[in-house]
Amino acid sequence: MRASVGDVLRFTGRKVGTAEHHATVIEVLGSGGEPPYKVRYDDGHITEIFPGTGCIVDTSTSHQQPSDT
Repeated sequence: MRASVGDVLRFTGRKVGTAEHHATVIEVLGSGGEPPYKVRYDDGHITEIFPGTGCIVDTSTSHQQPSDT
């Protein structure tokens, strides 16, 4: 797994009916984009993690600059 600052980690529920939760990467602590990552969860909690199975890196919302149109 590789992530960059601003990427969103999506954690799927381990049980049916468990909601997905998200965390934004605020610092990459490993080399070359590898874990561990310092992340901020939707509720503001900040922690260091080694993501496991059930985690998806979402780069579609990261690193986007507002357009000047």
